[in-house]
Amino acid sequence: RIQLPEDERFQDFNGVVDDLLGFGPLAPLLKDPTISEIMVNGCQAVYIERQGELIETDIRFNDDNHVLHIIDRMIHPLGRRVDPDHPMVDARLPDGSRVNVVIPPVAVDGPTVSIRKFLQNRMTMADLIETGTLTAHMAEFLQACVVARLNIIISGPTSSGKTTFLNILSGYI
Repeated sequence: RIQLPEDERFQDFNGVVDDLLGFGPLAPLLKDPTISEIMVNGCQAVYIERQGELIETDIRFNDDNHVLHIIDRMIHPLGRRVDPDHPMVDARLPDGSRVNVVIPPVAVDGPTVSIRKFLQNRMTMADLIETGTLTAHMAEFLQACVVARLNIIISGPTSSGKTTFLNILSGYI
């Protein structure tokens, strides 16, 4: 007969529901629109990327089997599986996020999960000009290149905005 504050009771209830039916400890991270990447390195290390900054969270899994259970819940509906004979999986979650899973024996410190989320609000060329990423003349030049169907090479490191930029350029087709 412990009396818990309403918000704590609600949080505990959601945690149990997420563990039974959803993606467990990762559920709140997947719902947070400010998080662009979630990285699970074994059961005791969960990191997020927010606005380009890598942040360690206080989220923990019970053990490696708990991580494997959540992995299975993610990839099974997609028709994928992961096991010691097939220790790596790349897939797309229903919301479009990319998930990469590696388990032992390939992952030496326990199961690892990387989830790349995509921003809900699509950027536009006007956004790039407003933030100073491009000038109006550069945007006009790129638009002319796309309309003329010229080849354009887009390169850069992970999470640098290549796909976002290609999506913006595709608006000129």
